[in-house]
Amino acid sequence: MGDELNRLHTHDLELGATEAVTKHYSRHVVAAKPVSQRKLDFEHRRPRWLRECMAEATGVFYYVFPGIAAIASFTLNAESPLGVTAFGSLFQIGWAFAIGIAFAIITCAPTSGGHFNPAITICFAIWQGFPWRKVPHYIFSQIFGAFIAGLLLMGMYWPEIQVFKEASIASGKGLVYNGGPASLLCTFPNPNQTNLGYLFFTEFFVDSFIGIVIWANLDPANPFVSPVSAPFAIGLAYATMVWGFADIAISTNLARDLGTRIVAAIFFGGESFSYLNYSWIAILVNIPATIFATGYYEFLMRDSLSSIGKGHAVHEDGEEGLRRHITNTGHIETGAANTLRKNQSSSDEYNLGKRTD
Repeated sequence: MGDELNRLHTHDLELGATEAVTKHYSRHVVAAKPVSQRKLDFEHRRPRWLRECMAEATGVFYYVFPGIAAIASFTLNAESPLGVTAFGSLFQIGWAFAIGIAFAIITCAPTSGGHFNPAITICFAIWQGFPWRKVPHYIFSQIFGAFIAGLLLMGMYWPEIQVFKEASIASGKGLVYNGGPASLLCTFPNPNQTNLGYLFFTEFFVDSFIGIVIWANLDPANPFVSPVSAPFAIGLAYATMVWGFADIAISTNLARDLGTRIVAAIFFGGESFSYLNYSWIAILVNIPATIFATGYYEFLMRDSLSSIGKGHAVHEDGEEGLRRHITNTGHIETGAANTLRKNQSSSDEYNLGKRTD
């Protein structure tokens, strides 16, 4: 026992979150216990696909659960004598989703890549070479994560939801409408929003806004984004759209909507899918909108040569392909020039230098 207590020096930090600062903090963090061979063998035997699927499901849960919990807190206390503002607001809901997204990326992205959105998974397959065979597994896992979040919310708020449900039925409003019991879980338009074209384009442009921000944050050549800031920047993109457009019905994520909408259908009836014929917009529009947004970034804003120059990408034909490009264009980013100089004694032959445009 004495050795256990005395293993720390005066300025040592105990094991825990302190491990995250070992490269940035001058004080010494006491060494963890050695990793056993048994642990390594266990981790080696874990199926890679299972780890990735569980990480995607967990990440979506981390994103959806705080958001719908904030919605529940706000909605269920609308008649509280303390006033609804004591329990939340649209501002709080936006932050709940934003911080949930940041936590999801921080917690699960190292394992699965941190897609957490079927549209993002599809875009990675289209633009970045993500294996198409993995796409169905990822999408199922994402929907499953949202489904579990919805179930857990129903269990934790069950007494309050039952009271709210009875009051809603007694008032003649039913269970499925914006601001009703089912809307704790998924999105429904306002009663006066009967123009599906209007709802389609609202969802399309909101999702496109988010998609471009996500793709810019994930661009390794972007000098304004660091690994530390990216989770919060992406989360804030969602929050700004919640603050601006949640009052006129937005979904922003197929998995977030479909997973919780299935829960709503289980507890509040099939009208959760048929109400004002809106559900297909909430579920499906996110995919073409995100493909449009990421395509916009890829065709008009992506600088692949900069990514090669900074060591974040390679030419499909290797160094020979890069040399051909230099010969054809006559210029190249300094970083890419340095990449070639590592394997050649002279750069004069390839006209290496800074870009002039």
